[in-house]
Amino acid sequence: MSEQVTSQAAARPQMPASATGSVIAIEDLSLTFQTADGPVQALSGIDLAIRRGEFVSLIGPSGCGKTTLLRVIADLEQPTSGLISVNGETPDAARRDRSYGYVFQAAALYPWRTIASNIALPLEIMGLPKAERAKRVKRNMELVNLTGFERKFPWQLSGGMQQRASIARALAVEPDLLLMDEPFGALDEIVRDHLNEQLLQLWAKTNKTIVFVTHSIPEAVFLSTRIVVMSPRPGRIYDVIETGLPKDRGLDIRETPEFLALAHRVREGLRAGHSYED
Repeated sequence: MSEQVTSQAAARPQMPASATGSVIAIEDLSLTFQTADGPVQALSGIDLAIRRGEFVSLIGPSGCGKTTLLRVIADLEQPTSGLISVNGETPDAARRDRSYGYVFQAAALYPWRTIASNIALPLEIMGLPKAERAKRVKRNMELVNLTGFERKFPWQLSGGMQQRASIARALAVEPDLLLMDEPFGALDEIVRDHLNEQLLQLWAKTNKTIVFVTHSIPEAVFLSTRIVVMSPRPGRIYDVIETGLPKDRGLDIRETPEFLALAHRVREGLRAGHSYED
């Protein structure tokens, strides 16, 4: 009996030591893809702990592994080595428990379904009763300012509105954690600024933990409590920056010395990290 218990304990995935008190805890995580041209190391020695209620942005040049890291958190990619926990459990268990909502670069809405039925789709898959689905759809459409567009189809909405519907769909499963992979990257600057403000308001209302991938320095500084600057070849964490900005802030904060100093530090980190060599 004792041998069986020992064997079962050894088979359980180990949790990072930093998992206590953290929504996401990552220790010495690396990932290597096997390709036809040989192995490609995408991530190397990642250490990161994200606390409940934080808004953390991952920023770095193309190919630095920031989306790969987000996908590891979401259990869409498997690390080669290292430890990771999400809500105190493995990413696989967190995915099964629907602990997170995932917002992709493209809105990925079904064109033949109305906005309301797109948002309700994961709830249908979960088997929730119709009344509960309707209540959640209504609540989350209100959160993203889409009330009145329930019966519209995606092609009848602007790109920004489609992304807001995608965010509402991710929130509909009532996750503790929201993972966002460059959701505003394809939008023009004016729409992007507006959605940045709305996302901050949404974060303040829901107190979700958000991990946000971006290429934009102003976006990362404006949105985040912390900014993780990544370097390529392979992806490493070069710097982690606490912003210290007030939670209730508008776009005019981007003209302040504090904001400009943060943006300068991120920019310098990206430059230095990009030239990082083993």
